Amino acid sequence: MSTTTSHAATTALDVARIRQNFPALHQQVHGKPLAYLDNAASAQTPVQVIDAIRGFYERDRANVHRGVHELSQRATHSYEQARVKVQRFLNAAQLEEIIYVRGATEGINLVASSWGQANIKAGDEILVSAMEHHSNIVPWQMLCERTGAKLRVIPMNQQGELLLDEYAALLSERVKLVAINHVSNALGTINPVKQMIAQAHAVGAVTMIDGAQAAPHVKVDVCDLDADFYVFSGHKVYGPTGIGVLYGKRALLEAMAPYQGGGDMIAYVSFEKTTYNELPYKFEAGTPNIADAIGLGAAVDYALSVGMDNIAAYEAELLDYATEQVSAIDGIRLIGTAKHKASVLSFLIGDVHAHDAGTILDREGIAVRAGHHCAQPVMDFFSIPATTRASFAFYNTREEVDALCRGIVKVKELFG
Repeated sequence: MSTTTSHAATTALDVARIRQNFPALHQQVHGKPLAYLDNAASAQTPVQVIDAIRGFYERDRANVHRGVHELSQRATHSYEQARVKVQRFLNAAQLEEIIYVRGATEGINLVASSWGQANIKAGDEILVSAMEHHSNIVPWQMLCERTGAKLRVIPMNQQGELLLDEYAALLSERVKLVAINHVSNALGTINPVKQMIAQAHAVGAVTMIDGAQAAPHVKVDVCDLDADFYVFSGHKVYGPTGIGVLYGKRALLEAMAPYQGGGDMIAYVSFEKTTYNELPYKFEAGTPNIADAIGLGAAVDYALSVGMDNIAAYEAELLDYATEQVSAIDGIRLIGTAKHKASVLSFLIGDVHAHDAGTILDREGIAVRAGHHCAQPVMDFFSIPATTRASFAFYNTREEVDALCRGIVKVKELFG
């Protein structure tokens, strides 16, 4: 069901040892062992990240960049080293292309405000896909309302795959921006973003890639993709909440106006004129989220130490197993059956509402997500109100998939 990987590659992961690094996994919920299958909403955090955050608060709690005392110097070093780690994680060409934000959502809104307001005008077109998260729809709708531009949608098929011939037909010199997710949070589809970026560039369009669901599961190389902008959130990549990254090509970022005004984004202020700071600080107003930036650095370090290829291989095999086992249960309808998928299994259990299914599964210790997953247009396309979504990480096991299947059978029994 997912990307290329051999079964042999999965032997590189010692999942039992990896699970020891995640304290939250070792608990009971309603008297049952926890099977945490809600990773697409927020992944769990390893002790390496927890220790990095605690270390800041216990030893180095101070503000960054302008303090001359030792604690500030140490805090600044750790904060900026985390940026270096993120640069390596994304293979960005330059450190200055890594902007700290609160998460993928803020990164998209920053681009919509700073780049969009300067470059989008009446008559222009912005393309989004039919499977976008609300965070990669609403900011562009708002921009269109302000500017008179038009939002157009790249359609998909019943398997949850984008129709690339129709995408090509939508592209023209009127298209100024293409905003698409790398991996769908509702369907698990891995989109051919490298190809789609090249096609967008051929008509002069800029690209925004929502990588919130890709960054935890597949190797991301922004230079190879040739992405103009790429965003992801820390809490989905085993890090803390409230921190994320906007990557942007330097030339684009240099030309953009600051998103917010205040401390740290300035070089000099007078009542007559303010001179803005250099990249990346031009977009980082105010005291930053220092502790969680440090935690994000530890998180991407941890992921790289496990190996993104190893993670992708193991999760691909686990998703194949889960797809086979769940689809074998009578009355199951899978939503999202693309050839190339990552991490996500969305389904319906007969006529049972997803919220009821999720509640019963929770009583069995199984954490899944039930709802529209902030992707209501996807639900509308399939003419359903919601799905039950199991989403996997490299610390999940076949035994947890088996527990999910037993839970689904119990849901069926309770609802007749």
